[in-house]
Amino acid sequence: MKQADWFTRFASRIAHYVGKPVVFALASLLVIAWAGLGPFVGFSDAWQLTINTGTTIVTFLVVFLIQSTQNRDTAAIHIKLDELIRATGEAHNSLLNLEELSEQDIEAFRQRYIRLATMARRQGIPEIDVEGDLRPIEDPAKA
Repeated sequence: MKQADWFTRFASRIAHYVGKPVVFALASLLVIAWAGLGPFVGFSDAWQLTINTGTTIVTFLVVFLIQSTQNRDTAAIHIKLDELIRATGEAHNSLLNLEELSEQDIEAFRQRYIRLATMARRQGIPEIDVEGDLRPIEDPAKA
């Protein structure tokens, strides 16, 4: 398989590092240091402009990098789910590539699965509770 292009690798690395607690801590320290300098520079316009400009630029650029990474992750998850649907004998292949349908069609599928879940609860099919134990599903209408 072809290796990812330079931008994809760059965006993935940046998104990975930006999401680490140490980066958040460093950014917090930077803001605290900036705020601490305020009294020494008389809370000047230049002092305010520094943090406003810096945070705006960083936010603007990081949003695009994270969105690029998110788009790739979402596409990969869709492909994996499509393969599971395709490979499962009783699954409906009409669900493949569902994300390409109109909002109305997606809502129709969602309503169908809500009805299927309601029917399963009425039949007492077990579900997994919060502790991970199997228990019969209670009909919400009887509760």
